[in-house]
Amino acid sequence: MFKTAIILLTTIIVPFYSWADGSLIIVPSQHSVSQTADRFVDIVQKKGFNIFARVNHRENAEKVGMTLRPTEVIIFGNPKVGTKLMQCDQNVAIDLPQKALIYEDEQGTAWIAYNNPIYLKKRHDIKGCDPIIDKVGAVLNNLASQAAQ
Repeated sequence: MFKTAIILLTTIIVPFYSWADGSLIIVPSQHSVSQTADRFVDIVQKKGFNIFARVNHRENAEKVGMTLRPTEVIIFGNPKVGTKLMQCDQNVAIDLPQKALIYEDEQGTAWIAYNNPIYLKKRHDIKGCDPIIDKVGAVLNNLASQAAQ
């Protein structure tokens, strides 16, 4: 019984830990890539973010005679928040605006992936901006969760 409980806890805690500390946060979607991307764009725009680009990598691959599972990248942002991050450390601008990768895996499941703000904090050694990093993380999680459900 104890062994079963340890295995169960490990299967719950380890994936969460990877999710929380990895460079990407990846969320499964209940929709196709196209539907998830449409939902994401709609939600982002309703929340007042700018959509800078929507890149359909599959379509681009087809234009050069290659195949690729559905893969889209949405580039979006909010200058009020992004500017605050850049004021903390201007080098973070290389990772802004934010990007959401929406793709289909080999089993046909759609996923939303985005940069973990904690990773960006570590990557750029950002100090003194934890409230902004936390806010960005909460907002990105909310956007991805809404689009995926």
